[in-house]
Amino acid sequence: MPIDIYWRIGTHGDQPSLRRRVASRGDWAPGEPGAIAPRVRGGRDDGYTHLDHMADVARASELSGFVGGLLPSFPFTDDPWAAAASLARETTTYRFMIAYQPGFLHPVQAARMSASLQRATGGRVVYNVISGGGGPAQLWWGDKVDHDDRYARTSEFLDVLKGVWDGGPFDYEGRFYRVEGAGLPGPLAGQPFPEIYFSGSSPAAIRAAGRHADYYLSWLEPTAALSAKFAQVREHTEALGRSPRFAVRIDVLARETEEEAWDEIRRGWRHVDPAQLRGPEASGDSVGWLRSASFVEWPVTDLRALEVEPNFWGGFHLLRGGPAFGLVGSYAQVAARLDELIGLGVDAFILAGVPHLEEAHRVGERVLPLLRGHDLRDHGPRADGTGADQGRTPISATRGTP
Repeated sequence: MPIDIYWRIGTHGDQPSLRRRVASRGDWAPGEPGAIAPRVRGGRDDGYTHLDHMADVARASELSGFVGGLLPSFPFTDDPWAAAASLARETTTYRFMIAYQPGFLHPVQAARMSASLQRATGGRVVYNVISGGGGPAQLWWGDKVDHDDRYARTSEFLDVLKGVWDGGPFDYEGRFYRVEGAGLPGPLAGQPFPEIYFSGSSPAAIRAAGRHADYYLSWLEPTAALSAKFAQVREHTEALGRSPRFAVRIDVLARETEEEAWDEIRRGWRHVDPAQLRGPEASGDSVGWLRSASFVEWPVTDLRALEVEPNFWGGFHLLRGGPAFGLVGSYAQVAARLDELIGLGVDAFILAGVPHLEEAHRVGERVLPLLRGHDLRDHGPRADGTGADQGRTPISATRGTP
């Protein structure tokens, strides 16, 4: 069965490695929204922008064997919808997985935006539907809806979006949305509906995912926990007459040897605040985050204490923002762990590493070819004939920069 493997594009900026929390590319430093870090040559800004860097990452990961890229969405990132529209002409068959929270966008407008992007890109839009982790980040968006209701709202949102997409006039009246006579304009009708990657670990999330997800998306967890979660999702989804597929989001640090990989972690470990090793502080109501923390015995005194099983390391969040668990090891070890996850039932991956550009080449060229017995999805046009966007114009050419 073909396996889709995506790369992450840093819509929040980049850092040179996991060793330091500073930016070397683009305009924003991780954890410091708005911090200016332009690329300078000869004492002058050379005009290379964060958009140029994202385009480089997209091209590099497409050439390195990834089927597409995740465009994250947080208060400190660029807008992923705008980024996808800007980057589409920089690639040919590359898919753009747009992360968004349905509560901050009306489903009719989302349908129109998505169909427009599908038409412009030849059907290369993918959804990463998230319902938010609560806490201060959720309030940043002005959203006060509680945890379970956020998933109920997401489910209604997707009901309306699909109804509008399928043709109008479409009427709907629910707790969160009401529309009358909605539908896409003629030129947008008939576009392929984006695949839905749906994340969330709570019962409310799994109920919503059972109805709507093409891929149930999880952070990396120890294999026993991940297998149990998949079984729960499978049971609920199959009861609705649907067959679930599964995806896992994984940070990767792979080197020629295992020791080289752990040396990279050790160099970053020197900069970790000791207070963080006493235990994580919850900043919202994310069940996934609480699950990740539960797999580790706190306080932590040594970085290898966060390795809960071979190559599964739960300290990535201490070196950069994002999920705690990722894979650390040699190229062969990381490939073997990915193969084991495929055997567990994983149908797709979202991989990531920093710096995004260099690690896209490294993982694509040194890890992906080692996967055994599984075909990667062909990057050519889709079966319906869509997927190629020829004649692209580089971003730098449109601005006249070097």
